[in-house]
Amino acid sequence: MSISTLTAMAFRAVAAFEALTWAGLLVGMGFKYLVNGNELGVHIFGPIHGGAFVVYVLLTLFAAFRLRWGVWPTLLALAASVPPMCTLVADWWLHRTGRLTPPEQREDADRTPETVA
Repeated sequence: MSISTLTAMAFRAVAAFEALTWAGLLVGMGFKYLVNGNELGVHIFGPIHGGAFVVYVLLTLFAAFRLRWGVWPTLLALAASVPPMCTLVADWWLHRTGRLTPPEQREDADRTPETVA
């Protein structure tokens, strides 16, 4: 398994984990501000989400370099870390457009077979 494949798999896992921690933080904030003032959910999910956010940003930059994304896909993936759950959308889009496929496999897929005379 190549480093590019591992990078793509790690990106997908971290994107999902970052979205999950966002959900946990939002539920915790709901309890804190809307239900009973209990801050336990925010105290638990706040630091976890902060760590997941930092890992997502660093891994996005590494994946952009390793998988040879352009500037716009990289900026989109980074911007997706701000709104809740948008890392899942970015992951879906990057996967669907083939940007999570290692470059060496992408180049082979783009080539047309030569005809032999």
